[in-house]
Amino acid sequence: MSMFWIHFKKEMLEAARSYKWIWVPAVFLLLGVMQPVMMYYLPDILMMSGDIPPEAAALITVPPPEEILASTLSQFSTIGLLVLVLSAMNTVAGERSNGTAELVLPRMSSVLPMMIAKWTAMMSLLIVSFVLGYAGSAYYTSQLIGALEWGPMLRAGVFYVAWLAWIVTLVLPLGAVLRGPAAAFIALGSAAALTMLASLLPSHLQWSPGRLSAIATEWLTGGDPSAWAPAVSAVCLMALSTVAATLLLKRRPLLPQA
Repeated sequence: MSMFWIHFKKEMLEAARSYKWIWVPAVFLLLGVMQPVMMYYLPDILMMSGDIPPEAAALITVPPPEEILASTLSQFSTIGLLVLVLSAMNTVAGERSNGTAELVLPRMSSVLPMMIAKWTAMMSLLIVSFVLGYAGSAYYTSQLIGALEWGPMLRAGVFYVAWLAWIVTLVLPLGAVLRGPAAAFIALGSAAALTMLASLLPSHLQWSPGRLSAIATEWLTGGDPSAWAPAVSAVCLMALSTVAATLLLKRRPLLPQA
């Protein structure tokens, strides 16, 4: 446990020194606030632009608050996810490139605590950033558009965090064998492929963690989907990814020099 706290404090300090605790939450907060504000003022913006007739702009209505919050999650699925993966891409690859991994690896017992500490630091940044952006979106949606039901909103947030978490966790084993940008690209590609397959083959992939983002949206829009199998799959995938990263880092502690 002492080794875990040593590595965890190191990861948190590095995140603070690289300003991740500023720019990652700031991006999520900006995305969360922009969506309800933009949708609320969209008819006025279109009328002021003069590109469409006032009669046509008047026909544009503001969506319900649940749809506004669902569209905020779609923003998190693109720009927000990209920011999270880019912030995590050198979590393991950076240790290999600067030689830190080679110093830690002779102590076999310290490798797994180190990897768990890295994962915990990544999840801490993810959860804080998401909660800040999600809360900002919910606040402005309720103030500008209408009240939200807290139960579905909280359930949707929990399952959406699980969706973000398993994708970001993929960076750990990939970073143990690849450079940071390649690990980020493959993690995003794998997530996109699993999510697309889950939407194309819903009856065959009820267990896929790629369904979690769609499940979160269904919770917000009044649905009651079964989400436990994808959630359990996501947790198992995160555990396997962390263990795989530990084993792969033991085999390839250093990146090849260019």
